[in-house]
Amino acid sequence: MVFSKQKKRIAKVRFTFFLYEVALVFVFLFILLIIPIFLIPLIVEEGTVIYGILFYVIRAVIVFLGIPLILYLTNLLFESQKKIILDEDISPSTGHLKLFKMTKKNYKYQILYGFLIFFVVFLPLDFFISLLIPETIQFQAIVLGSRTTNLYLVTENYIIFLISSIIIQFSVALTEETVARGFFTKRGSEYFFTMSAVMISSLYFGLGHLAYLIDLISWYPFIWFMQTFIVGIILALFVVRKKWILPVIIAHALHNIVSAHIIWSFWQEAPYFSFQTVTFFIYIPLFIIGILFVAVCLLLVWDFSDLKEGLSNGFIMLKTYFKRDSNELKQDSKEITKGDTFFRIFIDIIIAILIFILSMLIAI
Repeated sequence: MVFSKQKKRIAKVRFTFFLYEVALVFVFLFILLIIPIFLIPLIVEEGTVIYGILFYVIRAVIVFLGIPLILYLTNLLFESQKKIILDEDISPSTGHLKLFKMTKKNYKYQILYGFLIFFVVFLPLDFFISLLIPETIQFQAIVLGSRTTNLYLVTENYIIFLISSIIIQFSVALTEETVARGFFTKRGSEYFFTMSAVMISSLYFGLGHLAYLIDLISWYPFIWFMQTFIVGIILALFVVRKKWILPVIIAHALHNIVSAHIIWSFWQEAPYFSFQTVTFFIYIPLFIIGILFVAVCLLLVWDFSDLKEGLSNGFIMLKTYFKRDSNELKQDSKEITKGDTFFRIFIDIIIAILIFILSMLIAI
């Protein structure tokens, strides 16, 4: 099979990103993440709640500090190879860290956006999936509650559970968003078509939840895959547009804390657990709070036309992924063919699968 010049370039930039960025970042992170595996048992006993807290917190710190450090080192090592493709104004590590920047003018908006994403995206989607397929709650509880790092989910003491849940879920959200949106989406968009970076990071995010098939044979992980894939696209588009990552970390953490409460309720009430109880005590109060929050924000904080424009831009960006787009060429003014577009989508899927396989091998 003979590939056109454009097909070769599409493949080259993506595999360059995978080999010179993703693979090296994951390998270095794997080396660093070995530390807590051996260190934490020396401090606390493995079968305790504090073990899980330390495990997730240390992982989050390593990922948060490790990615920009590794990006800085790989940029020094392979600068000449990557300059063929990239023309950067700032170093990759600086660009990555800028996503976490907050100022006096925008920190309130970043926090408010985090709550908005939670109430508008995470909460309704999670509720309707649980309503239509309530068995997913039991599946999730069994898979997650059986792990030694998640013993807080089965403790009878609510205070211990609540404190553990807040610390652990913010750590998990920080870890996952730093990797998926902060690294794959942001850094990938500097190599190639922005929507390709969005799709690759979202597929990786969805496949990470599909991996629960390994824990227990069931079709429910396919539901999680679709849910997290859709959410991943929304979060990635937000990060690309606003250049902020704190809001998606907040929204992700709030969702995880609510999910943890549902799992904890399951273990406290099993075998008498019912989704109606969860709806009455968790979802209905949150929906009421969410409606009031959105109403107040639209009246006092945001202009509705700005939010509408943001949604419109997101849909426009999404549609461009399936169309021929001259921006994909970057260095070639000739419009790509429909075959090149299909090839780009195919390569994006392959890269996402390779990233997922690599993440499974090194347990990121």
